Amino acid sequence: MKGLVRLLTIPVLFFSANGYWYFWQTKNWGLLAALSAVFLFVNIAPRGFVKRPPTFRLRMCDSGCELLVLFLTTAVLSVLYHIVIAFFLFPQQWTVWVFSALTAVCVETVVFWNGIIRVYGTSVQLGIRLRVIGILCGWIPIANLVALCMIISTASREVAFETKKVELDRARASYQVCGTRYPLLLVHGVFFRDFKFPNYWGRIPAELEKNGAVLYYGNHESASSVADSGAQLTARIKEIVQATGCGKVNVIAHSKGGLDIRYAVGCLDAAPYVASITTVNTPHRGCLFVDELLQKFPVKTQQMIAGGYNAALKKLGDKHPDFLTAVGDLTAAGCRRLGEQMGEDLPRDIYCQSIGSKLNRAVNGKFPLNVSYWIAKHYSGANDGLVSADSFRWGEDYTFLTVNGKRGISHGDMIDLNRENIPEFDVREFYVQLVARLKTKGL
Repeated sequence: MKGLVRLLTIPVLFFSANGYWYFWQTKNWGLLAALSAVFLFVNIAPRGFVKRPPTFRLRMCDSGCELLVLFLTTAVLSVLYHIVIAFFLFPQQWTVWVFSALTAVCVETVVFWNGIIRVYGTSVQLGIRLRVIGILCGWIPIANLVALCMIISTASREVAFETKKVELDRARASYQVCGTRYPLLLVHGVFFRDFKFPNYWGRIPAELEKNGAVLYYGNHESASSVADSGAQLTARIKEIVQATGCGKVNVIAHSKGGLDIRYAVGCLDAAPYVASITTVNTPHRGCLFVDELLQKFPVKTQQMIAGGYNAALKKLGDKHPDFLTAVGDLTAAGCRRLGEQMGEDLPRDIYCQSIGSKLNRAVNGKFPLNVSYWIAKHYSGANDGLVSADSFRWGEDYTFLTVNGKRGISHGDMIDLNRENIPEFDVREFYVQLVARLKTKGL
């Protein structure tokens, strides 16, 4: 249906672009008014005669893609049309084809900017890279057509993907599949904070809440030792339990946050208030390349870097940031020491599981993971851009994730850091199913 509508719209827009001049010259005001009305309808009216995406943002993005497809098609046809009238039909009557071409340029300009503004303003998946490519290539022949096709393809896939997600969430809304017995506590990793904007967990929290989850955040500092972070998490968990009467929490912790919650449960008194622990890409056995870097960098250089980080982290809200101690706890030696303190046995009466992932190629990891990937691979083989694959496993159950092909799933992908829709891996749905399994366990 959508393809048929587009097929019918193309000649209408083509005649709008190339018929104005002729109808104006012949004073055919009726057809001129009809073309103007259809042109305005194509540019303004929603696509009510085809299945519409379920949200305003997706409808705007979808209509923007449609306008860009119409622009691309009719612009190419217009160029061919004016070549014919300029060199074959009216080679001597230059005013005919010049004014016709100017009319076509004006019409196509309106269609293009209407479409590109809608897509640039509503698409998430275009990201900065494709937006910049579109701007830089806009004035380069052939390259601008290639860039426009990339933009249309990316935004169209986003509309289709997000439409299915919205429809899925609406269909299962009454089931509240993420409505666990105990609320969720999301625990961030090192050098990050629980800011609302931007959210450390990307689009994941909103997806979980749509499906019935009750969420809280660790709110601990970004660069503290595992012991200090564990103490902050213990206090936070007690605060939640006391304020809500929920009794316990289900903890989902990413990266160093997994060590922090293990310390809170194993060395402090948080265990009675924790129903489950899920660690995501946590370096339970440390990061070997961190050991190597600390050994190779001179002490003065380490202190200089740490000083810069600590100063920045204080401005972001940390009261006592300690870059070197936080990093030191992530080394293999640091994790062995922590393991001895926390004990190797799993916490009693707490369901524990772990998740890890693998980045297949460095180029697919966003900076700085595309750099650290090679260092981690040199020292410890397969990794997620930071942590080696053999460091993730902990607890009763273990899930290891990757995708076919060259991309893989990075350390940042596991928390939706880049808000990217990855082929074969829907990170939001992964967390929905993860929490749904906790619910089936009575947690």
